[in-house]
Amino acid sequence: MPAINKILIANRGEIALRIIRACRDMGIRSVAVYSTADKDSLHAKLADESVCIGPAPAKESYLNESAILTAALLTNADAIHPGYGFLSERSGFIEKVEQHKLIWIGPGAKIVAEMGDKVVAKHTAAKCGLPLIPGSDGAVDTLTDAHSWAEKIGYPVMLKAAAGGGGKGMRKVYSAEEMPAAFQMTKAEALNGFGDDTLYMEKLLVHPRHIEFQVLGDTHGNVVIFGERDCTLQRKHQKVMEECPATCLTKKQRDDMIKTCAVAAKKMGYTNAGTLEFMFEDGKFYFLEMNTRLQVEHPVTEMVYRVDLVREQIRIAMGEKLGYDQSDLKSDGHAIEFRINAEDPETFIPNAGQITAYSPPGGLGIRIDSAAYDGWRIPPTYDSMIAKLIVWAPDRSTCMLRSERALDEFSIEGVKTTIPLHKRLLESEDVKNLTIDNQWMERVLIPKKEEPK
Repeated sequence: MPAINKILIANRGEIALRIIRACRDMGIRSVAVYSTADKDSLHAKLADESVCIGPAPAKESYLNESAILTAALLTNADAIHPGYGFLSERSGFIEKVEQHKLIWIGPGAKIVAEMGDKVVAKHTAAKCGLPLIPGSDGAVDTLTDAHSWAEKIGYPVMLKAAAGGGGKGMRKVYSAEEMPAAFQMTKAEALNGFGDDTLYMEKLLVHPRHIEFQVLGDTHGNVVIFGERDCTLQRKHQKVMEECPATCLTKKQRDDMIKTCAVAAKKMGYTNAGTLEFMFEDGKFYFLEMNTRLQVEHPVTEMVYRVDLVREQIRIAMGEKLGYDQSDLKSDGHAIEFRINAEDPETFIPNAGQITAYSPPGGLGIRIDSAAYDGWRIPPTYDSMIAKLIVWAPDRSTCMLRSERALDEFSIEGVKTTIPLHKRLLESEDVKNLTIDNQWMERVLIPKKEEPK
C-alpha cells in the first residue's frame, strides 16, 4: 500500500481547512498553497507548511498547475487533495500528478474525463443502467438538428453545453419559434465559457426536485452508496440549502435508487468519492450528472451517517479497503446545510470586504465549516461562500427549529451575507411542507421579496 505522510491541499478557504483537520486527525502533515490575496487566510496559517503559489487571479495561482506541482515536489508531499472546484475535475492535471509519482486523492483521470463531458457521461450512465431524461443521443451540431430533436422529444426542452457545469451554458426553449435565437446564444455561451460549443438537448422537467447520492468506492472493487441529499432549493442552478435525507422519498424509492447507483458505480469501476445526481419528478428519477469529487454539501451526509468522508478518501488513496458494506450503513436523524455567502441577500451581488465581527452559533448538533474570523478581509477574487452552517437533529422538524436558532445566533458584521435569506427559507410554509421544486426560489420567494411595497 502506498504510504501518505504529507498531503498538499490544492485549494483554499473552508474546504482547505476541512482537509487540514482530517489530516491532523490521521497524523498526516499538511501543506497549504495560497495566493497573495490569501496570505492572511486561516488555511495558510493552520497547515503544517504553507507555500505562496502566485498572485490573486485564480488562473495565476489556484489554477496554475505548474506552481502547484512544484510546491508539492519542493515540500516532499506524497499526495495532492484537490478539494472541490479549481483543479478537482481536470483529468489532464490528474495525469500530471501521477506522472510526477504523486498520489491523487480522488477518482482516476479516465472516469473524470468520461463524466466531465456531459454527452459522454450520458452514454456511460445509460450503459450502467441509470435512468435518463429523454434527450438527444449525442451532440446537437446544427439548428436543423436542434429542431429535429425538439420535435422528437417534445417541447419544452433544455439546450445544454456538453462541457458545462455550475448551471452555466443552459437555456430553456418552449417553442420552435424560440429555437434559432436560443441555439445561437447557448452555443456562443458554451464557447466563451468552456472553450467548447458542443451542445446536447434534454426534455425540460417542469417541477423537478434535485436528489443526489453519495458514492464511495475502493480500489478492491467495493462500493457503498450513502443515503440521498435533497438539493432542490437552488437559485440559477446554484445550490443554496441541502438536506439529508430527502424526506420526500418513500423507503422503496430510496432503496431502489441505492441499488441502482451501486450497480452503476461498480460497472464504472468507480473509486474514491463521487456523487450521482438526479432530477426527481412524479416518482421517477432521471440521471443529471456525476460529480467526480467531494461535494460542497458533503457535511450533511457526514452528520447523518457519522462518517468522515475526507478520511475515507485518504484511506482509499492509500489502497485500503472500505472495511464495511452497504448493510453496515445506518442513518441517524436529519441534517441541513446552509451556504452563507458574502452577498446582498436580496440582489445577490457579491459583497467582499472586511469582517469587523464574527460570532458563529454553538450548541448541540451545530457544525460550522468556515475560514472566516474577526478582521479577515474577504477577497473579491474568489467564490463568495464564507461559511457553511450544518445543523443536525433527530428529525426534520426539530432540525428546522434548531436551524432557526442557529441562524439567529450567527452574527457576521462588516459585510452583507445571505443569513437573512436562509431565515426566510425556514419561515416558508412551502419549505416546511416540502412543496418546492428547483425553480421555486426564483418563482416564489425572490420575486415576492422584490415586489415594491
